[in-house]
Amino acid sequence: MRPTAVPLLLATLLTATALSACGSDSGSDPDTVKISFKQSTDNSIKVMDTYLADIKEQFEKANPGKRVDLVPIKAPDSEYYTKLQQMLRSPKTAPDLVYEDTFLINSDITSGYLKPLDPYLSKWEDWDQFIDTAKEAAQGRDGKTYGVPDGTDTRGLWFDKAIFKKAGLPADWQPKTWDDILEAARRIKATVPGVIPLNVYTGKPAGEAATMQGFEMLLYGTATGATESPLYDPASEKWITGSQGFRDSLEFVETVFKEKLGPDVSDALDPNIATRVRGEFLPEGKLGINLDGSWLPQDWLEGSGHEWPEWSEKLGLAYMPTQTGQSPGKVSMSGGWTWAIPSKAGNPDLAFEFIKTMQTKENAQKWYVANSGISVRTDVAEDPAYVKAQPGIKFFTDLVASTHYRPAYPAYPKVSTAIQEAMEGVTTGDSSVEEAAKSYDEELKTATDNQVIKK
Repeated sequence: MRPTAVPLLLATLLTATALSACGSDSGSDPDTVKISFKQSTDNSIKVMDTYLADIKEQFEKANPGKRVDLVPIKAPDSEYYTKLQQMLRSPKTAPDLVYEDTFLINSDITSGYLKPLDPYLSKWEDWDQFIDTAKEAAQGRDGKTYGVPDGTDTRGLWFDKAIFKKAGLPADWQPKTWDDILEAARRIKATVPGVIPLNVYTGKPAGEAATMQGFEMLLYGTATGATESPLYDPASEKWITGSQGFRDSLEFVETVFKEKLGPDVSDALDPNIATRVRGEFLPEGKLGINLDGSWLPQDWLEGSGHEWPEWSEKLGLAYMPTQTGQSPGKVSMSGGWTWAIPSKAGNPDLAFEFIKTMQTKENAQKWYVANSGISVRTDVAEDPAYVKAQPGIKFFTDLVASTHYRPAYPAYPKVSTAIQEAMEGVTTGDSSVEEAAKSYDEELKTATDNQVIKK
């Protein structure tokens, strides 16, 4: 979920080039497997590029005569999803293997863009190492599996220890309620001028980061039990409207920006906001509290271009509390990405062989550490070398027990956009909480073909 640091026009041109390159001879060479992936919009970040280059070398060495063609797409999330779907529509442009966010996979399954992988998975011994929740995230409503997950993630609160010390806040800070977070932010604002007290991603420019890191971390904290789903009702198979939890979550966002506890609105609604948080605000000591994901350290590791070896000494970690401290006391959201084979791929068998190379235990573990990811393989998770590989891995892995997964149904991308619009309205002050909530309820009816239930 990384907004671009490249201007929109340039990103579009780069993507168009990738599309052209991918489509020029797709399917014409049975010995070449084309791999399309999301390239970081920060030119200094080469984590995925470096990893795939290593896997390419391994694959080509193990398979003489076969060639891997890496086709990066440099674009922010929302554009990446759009460009990827354009590629998947035609055999001329469809790669053999694509990087799919779990939140979008069911939409692409419904559109017929992806190939079920069950015939491959049934013959692959390593599939038994993957945890069930990760497998379910890549399943369609038909029960078939359409992607191999390459890890998961969790979310929590990052805080600057030096800023906290200046504000008289504890180094082992752990808020128990939303009010505790707001009070800490207010104290930072009052005592440490020139810094942003609190960052909560918001609005359409931030895309799914606003929905998942921002709003859903709040909304799921309004639940009255660990298993309650405040966004989608599985019993009725309908989306929830009119909830007090939704309004309370919007009110939290409104408070952050009305009291000027967050970034300037122009910065908050900048598509580059997440890149700036990781590359500028946190490393330069300009941000007190950041509600964000487990993957942040990948941008600060050796060779990242933004090396910050002191981050684990400078930053503290706290779990996100529920709204009033009600059970289970903490909340997290989890997602992740998968490798999927397009239904129009020219070389699907070769593509799955590439997946198997990526997903040896050794290569999977290498990726989790490089990407600051959380293992979805039991053999890696049980390896002491994985647990000790990086500060914060144990903290974020432990949050899996308190985590929630997005309702990954075909309508979800539209629901997510409606959430972002509601957030943006209260962020700018163009809408009151009540107006934004009502607008969301109406958008939800349209997005889900009126498959809604009021709670």
